[in-house]
Amino acid sequence: MPDRRDGGGAARRAVSGVLFVVDLNILCIGDVVGRPGRHVLSHALPRLVRERDVDCVIANVENAAGGSGLTASLYEKFARYGIDVQTLGDHAFKRGDIFPVLQKSERLIRPANMPSHAPGRGATVFVTEKGPSIAVMTVLGRLYMKPPTDCPYAAVDRWLSALPPNVRIVVVEIHGEVTAEKVAMGWHLDGRASIVFGTHTHIPTADERVLPNGTAYITDLGMTGPYDSVLGRRKDRVVSTLLTGIPSAFEVATGDVRLCGILVRIDAESGRAQSIERICVPDTFPDGGENETD
Repeated sequence: MPDRRDGGGAARRAVSGVLFVVDLNILCIGDVVGRPGRHVLSHALPRLVRERDVDCVIANVENAAGGSGLTASLYEKFARYGIDVQTLGDHAFKRGDIFPVLQKSERLIRPANMPSHAPGRGATVFVTEKGPSIAVMTVLGRLYMKPPTDCPYAAVDRWLSALPPNVRIVVVEIHGEVTAEKVAMGWHLDGRASIVFGTHTHIPTADERVLPNGTAYITDLGMTGPYDSVLGRRKDRVVSTLLTGIPSAFEVATGDVRLCGILVRIDAESGRAQSIERICVPDTFPDGGENETD
């Protein structure tokens, strides 16, 4: 990692006069899809945070409202569930009532390589209860993606160069279709970011690892939603359209719901990842809890 140390004050704690380095656990959650995804999230997340001593939760929520977009009410609900930083991708602007939230909130970000006049911000800094700050950025890939965007690699480089030196923990999400773009981002940022993860395809990949210079990487987190589906949508509808060419409504599916993501342990002094673990929690929780009708 670049030397962002400021004497170690933010990343060290004193106990009986002895200083020790703080490790942070960061939970990154894949695309939350519709009501099923929200249901498993509402039940599984508080338990994960408690049992795994999670210091920061980052989640892609751009498919949360009926499978596409985010509403202002869902943004508030996810904050209550315990998501510290919510990210959006190519569906960022599907729901107009999220625009004021994008303009005001420091806990909701859209891709940084979108046009500069687009609503919202592309990055934020979250301060953990233990003290160290976590910088979070999301970018869109450019291959087979809409809308057209600037170069994601250049956008990340500009952002990193402007970060304060005391911010040592950096998380970058690349929301993209093509695996090569995501893998290239991991290597591009190895040693400069603490975590690089991909989203968008809704398929969890099995390539999680800590790269040689200390960056935890995975090509795609998968989705938090129904896996008895085609990417979260009813499989009968999708297969019918592919076979006949006749459009149909791709409604959100309901079966085999899981929360998927990664848990990464970070050395807060150096910003280097110590470990990365894939997380998959099946929805075995009863119905109920907060109203999940929107």
